[in-house]
Amino acid sequence: MTTPTLSSRLSSFFSRLSYSDLSESQITKLKLYFLDWLGSAIAGRGQKPVRIILELIRDMGGNPESTVIADQSRSSCLWAALVNGASSHMVEMDDLHRESILHPAAAIMPAVFALAEREKADGKDLLSAIAVGYEAAIRIAVVVGPSHYRFWHTTGTCGTFGAAAGAARLLGLNEEQTVSAFGSAGTQAGGLWEFLTNNAMSKQLHPGKAAFNGLLSALLAQKGFTGAGKILEGEKGFFKATSQDFDESRCLKGLGTEWMFERNSIKYHASCGHTHSAIDAVLQATRGLTFDPADIEEVSVLVYQGSLDLLSNIEPSTPYLAKFNMPFCLASALIYGHADLEDFSFERIGDSKMIGMMQKIRVQADPKLSAMYPRKWPARVEIAKRSGERLTGSIDYPKGDPENPLGEPEVVAKFKMLTKGLITETRADKLCGRVLSLNEVTDVSALLNP
Repeated sequence: MTTPTLSSRLSSFFSRLSYSDLSESQITKLKLYFLDWLGSAIAGRGQKPVRIILELIRDMGGNPESTVIADQSRSSCLWAALVNGASSHMVEMDDLHRESILHPAAAIMPAVFALAEREKADGKDLLSAIAVGYEAAIRIAVVVGPSHYRFWHTTGTCGTFGAAAGAARLLGLNEEQTVSAFGSAGTQAGGLWEFLTNNAMSKQLHPGKAAFNGLLSALLAQKGFTGAGKILEGEKGFFKATSQDFDESRCLKGLGTEWMFERNSIKYHASCGHTHSAIDAVLQATRGLTFDPADIEEVSVLVYQGSLDLLSNIEPSTPYLAKFNMPFCLASALIYGHADLEDFSFERIGDSKMIGMMQKIRVQADPKLSAMYPRKWPARVEIAKRSGERLTGSIDYPKGDPENPLGEPEVVAKFKMLTKGLITETRADKLCGRVLSLNEVTDVSALLNP
């Protein structure tokens, strides 16, 4: 008897999953993930990378199947997935799954929502597809581990599998077709971190293409287009090609009884997720007080090595790159008491107080903290004041992590903060109400209607 492949076992499970298999708690989480994604997609719509992609898809044309959130126009589901994926990753406030080092929403939501609009699916089917997409992407990302993340942007690579799985579920593909969708997704999965060295726009392209490629893979599979049956574990497959420490056993562990998407984080600070524990450790140490550089002798920060592998050489030369610069983020927390959207500006980059505070911050990796990663993303902070007083902070789970979650009112507040000035307060309230009742929606193509 032939041993089932990983793709076939995942496909067998996901192609049979229905809304009734999800608990009330899981459904609530999925609705909050969708609302959080939508807020990020609206917030990023006016940024230059999004405008460029939007200009391209306007030139290309397309059947008016799905909503392009950037301008509320309609285009083909593939083009909508591309631009919505880029837009939702623009302000660095989309969700994060810690253990898999993955931003699931930016790659998966644009694909399944665009397809759901095209198919005029109901809210329950959309929620089921989101659950499938998240679980597939997270499980595959957990397998490839930190060595993958060192070079590959997991959101672009593993997110492609999630988009394909979610779209396949929405289309009602059978096991064989879903295996082919996985195969086509894996051969297109990509996204390298090199863009950070010169502030290229590729980070927005990664989730956009993950959504596009995953959705394309499912649509092709529906028509009989075949893909590699062992795209994950094959000798020339995804695991061996992109990871040095992959653990194949983690792909299926607890499948059907342990839902990894439940351990998703909703980001609270407007910066790279690797800065969040350190920001919260600073805020814990300062206890609501703010400081001038003259008040501080030195700030010592201990983090895990994985954060420095990504962030240590990033200069805060633009507001976007400042989100990836640890001293800038911590200086903002020390001087202003937060790291919000408005804290990342050219004015702040050139501010003498910020520059003075950043010069006092010392960040280094600690082996004990590194051993906890990626299960935890910990940070320890000690602030030495000129007065001689020392303030300390220790965070394993920053605000927004599943162990320290945002409640529904906080997610709604975040949505309104992200969309303030971009949509009216009345429309924000209307969208929140619709999304929080998504399981009662009969046709999601009307979800974003005025």
